Formats: sequence, C-alpha cells, structure tokens
Amino acid sequence: MPLITAHLSISLDGFVAGPRQSEQNPIGVGGMALHSWHLDEHKSDADQRATDRVLAPRGAYVMGRNMFGPVRGDWGASDWRGWWGDEPPYHAPVFVLTHHPREPVSMTGGTTFYFVGDFDSAIKEAVAVAGDRTVTIAGGASAVRQGLQHGVIDEIMLSYIPVVLGDGERLFDGVRRLHAEPVEVGASPVATHVVYRIEHG
Repeated sequence: MPLITAHLSISLDGFVAGPRQSEQNPIGVGGMALHSWHLDEHKSDADQRATDRVLAPRGAYVMGRNMFGPVRGDWGASDWRGWWGDEPPYHAPVFVLTHHPREPVSMTGGTTFYFVGDFDSAIKEAVAVAGDRTVTIAGGASAVRQGLQHGVIDEIMLSYIPVVLGDGERLFDGVRRLHAEPVEVGASPVATHVVYRIEHG
C-alpha cells in the first residue's frame, strides 16, 4: 500500500480558498495570498524545502473537480484541460472527482486526467496504478476533506499563511475526529509549514 499524502495552504482562520471561486478567481477572492510563498522566485530555505516536497514525483494523484477547473455541471462542448497549460506539473495519472463522465485527457509530460464518479473509486484506481509510489490528494478542500473523513491520508502538510480571509472554503468542516502528530516544521516570514502524521484507529 503506498503512502497517501496531501498538502494545502491554509489561512489563520482555517480557509484554504477564498469566497466566490470563478475562472477569474480560481482560489476565490483573496485566495492567491495563500500561495505567494511558493510562487516567489526568491524563496527562503524553508519555503524551498516545502516546494520541493510538494513537487516531488508521485505515482498518482486524486483531485477535486473545482481544482481541475471552473466548468460546472455537464461538460457539454467544453474542452477545458486544466489551469496548467499543455504540460501540467503532475507527470502522472490524475483522478478527477466528478459526477459527470468524460473521456480521459492526455497531456504533454505524462499527465493524464481521468474522470471518476466517487472518492472511493478514485483512491482505489490511484493506489492500483501507483504501485509503491506515493499517492497525493492534490486538493482542493473537498477532496482532502474526503480523504480525512475516509481515514486514508497518512501524512498531510499544512502551510499556514499569516492572513485572515474571513470567508471561503474550510478544510476541517465535517471532519469529526482527527489525531495528527507534527513530525516536521519549517518556517519563513511568509509561511509556516507543518507536516503531520495522521494516526488511524
């Protein structure tokens, strides 16, 4: 069974996306503030280590439909292929959660998006293709929340950003119980990265 991980940037008041997500504001109004730490070309050592952890090769990914793109409902004539251009950063199979079927989308660099109807099926398919390589639930909040609710996440890194969004999408709503042991901490002036090991059972 591969290691199953997740990572999210999170505001001080617990939001991982701002309100009113749209194509113009894919992470919600104010949400980009949560990600400036890894977009900065002149990162601190702590932020670079966290970036390297996030971008390390994986065997497969699971992703929520909101993270894949802004299209809602039936795909219709949409040819949306993700936010990342012709070569997404994943370089592995990505299983996108959606209730609306769609043919797989193959991209440059080894990323193929598969569209799966429920979380359990997505995790099973990701684990099957990953072999002994790590599976990561890439986001957004709903997908990672389902991983926590289903008890499948072994390790999660939360990057705490010193901003208050006031509204948006929370990670832990509906997560009834969780015991997480901090195993690694790195801090910079713009983010504090904490890796937690999730204790099951």
